[in-house]
Parts: sequence; structure tokens; C-alpha cells
Amino acid sequence: MIITVGGLAGTGTTTTAEGLSEKLDIPYISAGFVFREMAAERGMSVLEFSEFAEGNDDIDKEIDKRQAEKAKEAEDLIVEGRLSAYFVDNADLRVWLVTPFDVRSKRISEREEKSVDVAKEEIITREKSEALRYMEIHNIDISNMDIYDIIINTGTFNPEKVSEIIIQTLKVI
Repeated sequence: MIITVGGLAGTGTTTTAEGLSEKLDIPYISAGFVFREMAAERGMSVLEFSEFAEGNDDIDKEIDKRQAEKAKEAEDLIVEGRLSAYFVDNADLRVWLVTPFDVRSKRISEREEKSVDVAKEEIITREKSEALRYMEIHNIDISNMDIYDIIINTGTFNPEKVSEIIIQTLKVI
């Protein structure tokens, strides 16, 4: 079973992928982890690396390529990443997570130990940068939800309930 989990920063994609991985006993890979790892390799913050990646299509292509290859090789895998649904051709279920902006900002501020105002500014900058890159590199409009099988508001449901919703959906597909 191949599941993709996508969502904007702070929606809980990693938390969801980790929870599903544990409950279903399926490994997961994370685009965000790969992105942050690549930023660290270059001695940059996520925001700096995001801006750097705007001018370097190879960054996005490498992340997408790594995830797609791993999914093709796997029998069971959860692929977490904003664009994973577009590149994992063999996905059985494509999930998109949404959360109100203020909730996402608070989550990110706590996770990254920064003020909510700084988190908000960085989210806006990062999402504009990413949307531009996704359109320019892949002709993908990140706001188009047509590819997803299920959209879940993680501001309404806690991580346990989000996993339950996904597992129940898997039973009917």
C-alpha cells in the first residue's frame, strides 16, 4: 500500500505520516526532512534554502525524484511531501491536510522556537516562493486539490483522529 500525505507547513504532515507508519507498520519518507537535510548540508536555514531553491530547479527535482523512486521500489510506503501526490504514480491513497493559518503559525513557532509573528512572516514568504517554484518547474498549482482522494482539517482533528480517518478510508478503497 502506497499512501501520499501532503499539506502546507504546519498542517501536521510529518506527525500524520509518523502516526500512520506506526499504526500500519509501514515505513515513511519525508520530503521536508530531505529538504531540511539539503539546507543543512549547505549551511542554510529552511527559509534561506527555500529562496536559494527558487533559482535552482535541481533541488525540487531531486527531492521529487528520490521520493518517486523509493515509492516505485516499495510494496508499502507512506510518502510525505507537498508534491508527493503528483510524482508517486503508484499511490493507492492521496491525502492533503489543511489547517487554519493561525494554528499553523502557532505550531511552527513552537516547533522552531520563534515568535508567532516571525513564523507568520516566514510562512507567507516560504509559501509564495514554493508556489512560484512548483508552477515554474512542474506546472503545478499547489492550490488545486483535484488530485487528492481525501482532504482533512488537522485544526479540527487531533493526530490520533486524523490517522483513524485515513485508516477508515483505506478500508473502503
